[in-house]
Amino acid sequence: MAEANPKDGYFSMGPKTANIPIDLFALNRRRLVDRLKAHPNLPSGSVVLLQGGGDQGRCEGDSSDVGPVFRQESYFHWTFGVLEPDFYGAVDLSTGRSVLYQPRLPEDYAIIMGHVPTAEEIRERYRVDEVRYVDEMADHLKTLGGGNTTTPNLLLLEGPNTDSGKTTRPAAFDGMSAFQVNRSLLHPEIAELRVVKTPQELDALRYANKISSLAHMHVMRTVKPGMREYQAEASFLHHVYFYGGARHVCYTCIAGGGASGAVLHYGHAGAPNDQVIRDGDMVLFDFGAEYYCFCSDITCSWPVNGKFTDKQKVVYNAVLRANRAVLAALRPGVSWRDMHLLANRTVLEDLTAAGVLTGNIDEMMAVNLGGRVFQPHGLGHFIGCDVHDVGGYLEGHPERDSQAGLRSLRTAREIRENMVLTIEPGCYFIDFLIDRALADPELSRFIVAERINEYRGTGGVRIEDDVIVHADHTELMSVVPRTVEEIEAWMAGDDSFMNQKYANN
Repeated sequence: MAEANPKDGYFSMGPKTANIPIDLFALNRRRLVDRLKAHPNLPSGSVVLLQGGGDQGRCEGDSSDVGPVFRQESYFHWTFGVLEPDFYGAVDLSTGRSVLYQPRLPEDYAIIMGHVPTAEEIRERYRVDEVRYVDEMADHLKTLGGGNTTTPNLLLLEGPNTDSGKTTRPAAFDGMSAFQVNRSLLHPEIAELRVVKTPQELDALRYANKISSLAHMHVMRTVKPGMREYQAEASFLHHVYFYGGARHVCYTCIAGGGASGAVLHYGHAGAPNDQVIRDGDMVLFDFGAEYYCFCSDITCSWPVNGKFTDKQKVVYNAVLRANRAVLAALRPGVSWRDMHLLANRTVLEDLTAAGVLTGNIDEMMAVNLGGRVFQPHGLGHFIGCDVHDVGGYLEGHPERDSQAGLRSLRTAREIRENMVLTIEPGCYFIDFLIDRALADPELSRFIVAERINEYRGTGGVRIEDDVIVHADHTELMSVVPRTVEEIEAWMAGDDSFMNQKYANN
């Protein structure tokens, strides 16, 4: 019989990979119980009931029996850490007890899929108080919520994801009509808990960043002019899995070479990282490994031949200075919207100094030149069990702005300690936006047409790091060569950066 994973209270993919404690999820459940019990409108006899993710086909509408490797629904993972599909989980708020309900699989299932774990094996694996089968759930739930005298009130997860526009799926099961249900109370409370990370979650995120950083560095040395973009993607995927144990990545890999680097979410089915990377191109590689459903999101931009031209340095250093300005300013209490504007201002200052723009920076900011032309996306986002983690626009926090760039911010919240975010300023030369700006007198008065035209077709630069906000500083988890000098030295075979940053790893 295959060795269980998690085992002995930890998830691990073996030597030199991270050991993630299963107690992490017990702590999350305790936090959830404490927060919900403090809610003034909590119904008596309340039980949280979550439905895990289910197996699916290749795509919506697919009738095949073959689908992608299963990855757990993120709220369910945050609460229970369960890897397998088709589970339910309950947390009794009166006692804090946790129960998993596993599907009852036929004996023949073992022929195709291997050993079917028993209820006791599942209980040991995930360290919950009890495990039952899904077909027992309707009866067993009636014993929760304070006893057998009243039917418990089920708190179901239903609410919007403000990034995707989708709504979470509330649990449903045969026999549910016998229960009282509340669909409004749970979502904002559990989403808010996911915004601020625990020490164990931070360690898991640090590991995901470490293996992604090392894989990015590997790609910098292996990709050469004449290769195709997908070969960079393949190199990253192999490295994080082979050396880091990461079977999944958090999103579709963006491997843009040259002009492709100006396509913000390049790599989709219609543009599948299939272009040739040519000598002299800047590349923009946005890759992030996921380890046990904990995410990373790192973007590196560099010249594929290992040497920056003067024009490439202008754009790259502008974005790097914006990234580092935000890193230096980010503390509890600051507004994420203000950090976005700081990054925009920094890039505009450098483009003006380089002669691409002309005029007064304050006036450029007043017309949102940065968001309308050079960085049509937000500065960054929360990251955790989802790459675009939840909680960005919960009730009681600032609402989404309507301006270009700012409306793409995935949160406008005030920063708190132990939030984890990406810092990802960018500068892109997108023909559509340049043409529109040159035709608009409000914007064209700042643009030196002959200079900006020199950058058409060059793509763009994004520098994306994952950070943890502490009380008195911000921790940079993404450790890759960032300055022009560091990148050129690393790509030339100089190991100084590796020896300095990873000497004890």
